[in-house]
Amino acid sequence: MKINKIINYYRSKIIFFIFLFLLIFFFSTGESRAKAFEISNVEISKPFKIEFNKNKVIDEGFKKAFNKLILLIVNSSDQQKIDKVKLNEIKFMIESFSIKEEQFINEVYYLNFGVTFNKKKVFKFLESKNIFPSIPNKTRLLYLPIIIEEDKKNLFVFTNNIIFEEWNNIKENHHLIEYVLPTEDLEDLVTIKNKYDLIEQYDFKDIINKYYLDDSIVSLIFKDKNNIRVLSRISIRNNVLLKNRSFTDLDLDNPKDITQFVYDLKNNFEDHWKIINQINTSIKLPLKIKVKSSDEKIIDNFEKILEETDLIYDYYINKIDKNYIIYQVIYNGSPDFFLKSMKKENLNFDIQNKEWILK
Repeated sequence: MKINKIINYYRSKIIFFIFLFLLIFFFSTGESRAKAFEISNVEISKPFKIEFNKNKVIDEGFKKAFNKLILLIVNSSDQQKIDKVKLNEIKFMIESFSIKEEQFINEVYYLNFGVTFNKKKVFKFLESKNIFPSIPNKTRLLYLPIIIEEDKKNLFVFTNNIIFEEWNNIKENHHLIEYVLPTEDLEDLVTIKNKYDLIEQYDFKDIINKYYLDDSIVSLIFKDKNNIRVLSRISIRNNVLLKNRSFTDLDLDNPKDITQFVYDLKNNFEDHWKIINQINTSIKLPLKIKVKSSDEKIIDNFEKILEETDLIYDYYINKIDKNYIIYQVIYNGSPDFFLKSMKKENLNFDIQNKEWILK
């Protein structure tokens, strides 16, 4: 009788672990959004003629979708390295695509579809080109452009400031930064004008703090005839960077020059934001993490967080014993950064041994 109880006990344990393993296997090998880049609203139109080929239209859409992805995750200087990518290389990185809408209007074929790219394959492709991609995080910050006419000692903040007026009218879909412009405030105007002689050293905190935004950019646009110098004070994630740029033969009374000037500045800020969010895919840190096998909620939560963490290159189950599931996690970063990111998700680890234990 006692032997039967022992056999039944171990039989139930074996069944439990087999069930748990199958459960984890089937629910954690499927691709999720965190493991993919989704590019939506890819629009293509082609005349419907005798030689019309729908597959060629879709192939053109794949190229367009890939270009949209590159604009999101690669800074402008590196984009030149991948201006010619073969179609078969792009197709290899595609996980799926879905047609949202197709129609014929006046003998023209219109197609709108979405493309999902495998994140790991995209990273591997970019790494082969010696390019480090960025996490396409959107952000919102305060932006204040100030035009300064040095020869006349004039200063324009709100009124007669064409950059302030046009800034949010000129934008691209791939831009990740959303700009909040300050409201016209007489007190702010007086404060800035009083700082004219020391404006390059002024930190603008009195104005910035009114908007309860963590990040900000203030651009001092020094105008000397058609020569422009821009000093931008970029405050992001508690770090302050001063960037100087010069423009020659630029007429701020010319709408085309204004548009190009705003594009150039915005692209420069986008590149800075991408560098902040850059992933060093050459770093592949292996981590062994033990999770108690008896708590399914903890297992599910841990796997969900791994799926949604951009710097997780890959993870899989290395081993299962009667007490723990042991995960092998490949991370594109340092151990300290991993622990900090996990702590934000309320996950803490015992790191005394080589195998970390999730508490």
